[in-house]
Amino acid sequence: MDVQNFGKVAVLFGGRSAEREVSLNSGSRVLAALRRQGVDAHAFDPAERKLDELAAFERAFIALHGRYGEDGTIQGVLELMGIPYTGSGVMASALGMDKWRCKLLWRAAGLPVPEYALLDAASDLAQLAAGLGLPLFVKPACEGSSIGISKVKRVGDLGAAYAEAARHDSLVIAERAILGGEYTVAILGEQALPIIKIEPASEFYDYEAKYLRDDTAYRCPCGLPENLENELRQRALEAFRILGGRGWGRVDFLMDEAKVSGESRAYFLEVNTSPGMTDHSLVPMAARAAGMSYDELVVRVLALATLG
Repeated sequence: MDVQNFGKVAVLFGGRSAEREVSLNSGSRVLAALRRQGVDAHAFDPAERKLDELAAFERAFIALHGRYGEDGTIQGVLELMGIPYTGSGVMASALGMDKWRCKLLWRAAGLPVPEYALLDAASDLAQLAAGLGLPLFVKPACEGSSIGISKVKRVGDLGAAYAEAARHDSLVIAERAILGGEYTVAILGEQALPIIKIEPASEFYDYEAKYLRDDTAYRCPCGLPENLENELRQRALEAFRILGGRGWGRVDFLMDEAKVSGESRAYFLEVNTSPGMTDHSLVPMAARAAGMSYDELVVRVLALATLG
């Protein structure tokens, strides 16, 4: 493809969310890769510049994570300004950011999701634990990068876990722990890339395991039987499309421990419509497994930029 056809490109990163530092890392790498490929790319931090300055650009690569960048907000701005942008549109971005409403849609469409319940300050925590079982995860509904998440093994720890999640969001979810392994499927256009299995050395795949530690293991090939992997890649595409996802993204799922039937089952966990692009990030790993360099991946994502 002729990169000159992209015109002047804004790489949006930084922003005002709790994931600002991760976004700065992602965006600086994306910017460098685009420039290496000859793209007329420029840094644009919405926390430091007025949005009307985007009118000087012909295309936008969104490397923002979290609120205001991944939740449909910046997508709506770019739609109004008529600037094609990478990733999903307003509706799919908003749904992907909201773990509760994402689960509602997936469950209505027949996709399995972990059992969950909404929490508030008046919730009966003992009854909740009895219903979902322990361990469970407590998380803010509209945050990413595992911010505010706690793994709870004792009823007495639920109150503190709720308080931590509620610091980040008024909507808090408690979710049954599915402990047979965590996996992710990167989506690029109409293609589901090879599945990666995530094996944290810590208690779970938290912020440190994602971005700061070097002992998290990533398995690709993921170890699942080939027929099952192919099936799950297609189901991840389905899960992405149900939300209206487009361009690129990532769908995470969990496998149960298959203690009863001997056959493990996949549970869809969440979708990421503006995936990380750091040196620890999963989409570049999956692309590499598919024979694609980081620079090639970035240019392909940019080529998928659109409106509507």
